Amino acid sequence: MPATKKPIQDPYEAILKQLLVELVELRETIEDLANQRLQKYQSSYHAGLFSKSARNLAHYLAMRQFDLRHLQDRLAQAGLSSLGRSESSVLSTFDALIEVLNRATNKSYQPSARNPSESGFNRGQQLLEQHTIALFGSFHDHSKAHVMVTLGTEASWDYELVSALLEKGMTCARINCAHDDPVVWQKMISNIRRAETELASPCRILMDLAGHKIRTGAITPGPAVHRIKVKKDRTGKIIAPGYLILTSQIDTTAGNADALFKVLIPEQLHKQLQPKMTLGFTDTRNRRRYFHVEQALSESDWLVSCPQTAYLASGCAIQLLSPDGTDQHKPAGKFNVGQFPGEPLEIRVFKGDTVLLTAEHILGKPAEHNANGELTHPAQIGCTLSSAINKLKVGQPVWIDDGKLGATVEALSKKGALLRITHAKSSGVCINPDKGINFPETDLGLPPLSQKDLVDLDFACAHADLVGFSFVESQQDMELLMDELVKRNAVEMPIIAKIETNLAVKNLPDIILGTIGRYNLGIMIARGDLAVELGSARLAEIQEELLWLCEAAHVPVIWATQVLESIAKKGTRSRPEFTDAAMAVRAECVMLNKGPYILDAIEALVNVMKRMHEHQRKKFSRLRALQW
Repeated sequence: MPATKKPIQDPYEAILKQLLVELVELRETIEDLANQRLQKYQSSYHAGLFSKSARNLAHYLAMRQFDLRHLQDRLAQAGLSSLGRSESSVLSTFDALIEVLNRATNKSYQPSARNPSESGFNRGQQLLEQHTIALFGSFHDHSKAHVMVTLGTEASWDYELVSALLEKGMTCARINCAHDDPVVWQKMISNIRRAETELASPCRILMDLAGHKIRTGAITPGPAVHRIKVKKDRTGKIIAPGYLILTSQIDTTAGNADALFKVLIPEQLHKQLQPKMTLGFTDTRNRRRYFHVEQALSESDWLVSCPQTAYLASGCAIQLLSPDGTDQHKPAGKFNVGQFPGEPLEIRVFKGDTVLLTAEHILGKPAEHNANGELTHPAQIGCTLSSAINKLKVGQPVWIDDGKLGATVEALSKKGALLRITHAKSSGVCINPDKGINFPETDLGLPPLSQKDLVDLDFACAHADLVGFSFVESQQDMELLMDELVKRNAVEMPIIAKIETNLAVKNLPDIILGTIGRYNLGIMIARGDLAVELGSARLAEIQEELLWLCEAAHVPVIWATQVLESIAKKGTRSRPEFTDAAMAVRAECVMLNKGPYILDAIEALVNVMKRMHEHQRKKFSRLRALQW
């Protein structure tokens, strides 16, 4: 009797069955772990009901506890969809894979009646898009990303600039509360609202609370001369005048290094000024120069322009000229401008040098040497948070000016902290006043919101569309801000949590899970401060992880700091920056900083976004036909 032939085992089927078993087990484990995590937030949600976004983030965090690289490779070898694009819909991705594997390995399997379009990838993407529109408004035709621009002081009086920003593609204007004041902010907002109406182009307003931004202090002044700078093109041709403010009242509390320079004038002259008037003076080079009165900025301030570079001396004579229609203006009155301090002395340091970090009230100054060139006193610079010096320890790092200057604490004394420079470019780095100082390994014990933040929050709740929370580090910080919003009857105010520190990165899941479903939330990846905290190499990795995490929570992301910086600041184009901008379109909003060439930067960014969105959505390559 012939032997019965055994059915031949299909090795491919065996592989698929094994994958099916692993995926089913992994899915069950992910659900259990996610439910355990969500129990921590039961009290934050009404009746313990979690949003789809909160649940999906919990599923994603549970999934990413495992090293899935080997499973990923085997899925790809089997020609199956990768888990690497599952961020927005974790369980739906598993369900789709399990459904396909059941169909392939079980002939008696009864297919699910579930509609893939309702339960699959689309739903997560739709939620992210809805949340993005809720924060930033409808998308423009050019792409699925919004453009945010940080406004400079000139936006308060230059309506044409604000109008041009909207025309070029700005959809959100950022007002940094660390600079200017409510009078200037109100003028900025008025210009934005006017441009919105005239152009029929909506623009949201983000008011960014300053937080405890620790900065360098004032520096010993040099000669009392102020240089008025005009704007020139690459050929040296003057294309825009220099500006300053003539004022009848100097605000001694103002400390904004980016604001226009203010010069005190006599009350008698101030009362006579009108738009289009001209004032003449002789600068320190004995060259005749003129101010043209542009407009009143407030009851005390007049904006004036100077068409040529000039060096204005403290207390110099100034003449109000009569508009007699001739080339030779006749003086209508002679006055003197008030006394003002000179520009800060240059403090340039190199790798290996020492710098003394002192209390804020001590003026910074360059290093001092004797006749033999020997160092007698190191360079010194004040710190606006003097108490931070007492919390430093020897060996801890200190970074200045967004990481341009790195140092370690070498010694501590009653005079301050002696820093040894460890990172500086070969030509040295100039330490300027009002530049950020970071202490990444020092616990400063500061409250989440400063007294200034609370005052500024009053204005933001009355005038802004979004509020930015600087240096948020925990869900407890978020609870404090939410309580303050409740006090101001602003429970509908969306929050932009700025991720700027290593601790904020670690606590981001808590920050998101404790907030979404209660407040509209956006996340800003503040890459400048993060690079200082984490290092550039680690930042490159972390910014990817933050994008994945926020996509899983369907939370819009703002990609910020130094995007197309060379264009905005200098009008020059950098290939690496364009590559960075191309990567930025994976976020829902890209932020540009202010600069003389900001309109060129917006145009370049919009062009990049429009092109890249044809090719890519988040990590997903769309495979548009190549035109080769």
